[in-house]
Amino acid sequence: MSVASDEQATRSGHGQPAGGDARLDALVHRLPPRLAGTVDYLLQPSSRWVRIPSGALLIVGGVLSFLPVLGIWMLPLGLALLAEDVPALRTSRSKAFDWIERRKPHWLDPSVSKK
Repeated sequence: MSVASDEQATRSGHGQPAGGDARLDALVHRLPPRLAGTVDYLLQPSSRWVRIPSGALLIVGGVLSFLPVLGIWMLPLGLALLAEDVPALRTSRSKAFDWIERRKPHWLDPSVSKK
């Protein structure tokens, strides 16, 4: 087992990537530690009743991104959280990850350090 997979196993608590998708885990790994821990918690299967309202609120915040404090970054994060529980969104999330792999492969590079 590599160092990166050991770290992922430790962060997710059960040895599989956050949300069951290694690409999602790679993106979560790039987040600041505090936010990454929160997203890891929300992606656990037992957090479903927290994840659904959180995803909905993030989507609303993304739509209202013209207001101070809120931002467009909230929209894709909310959709990614809801994709865990809504099968129709999983297909879109997978297509988005395919696009990221083709156009922005450095986003999924585990050697890139957090800022």
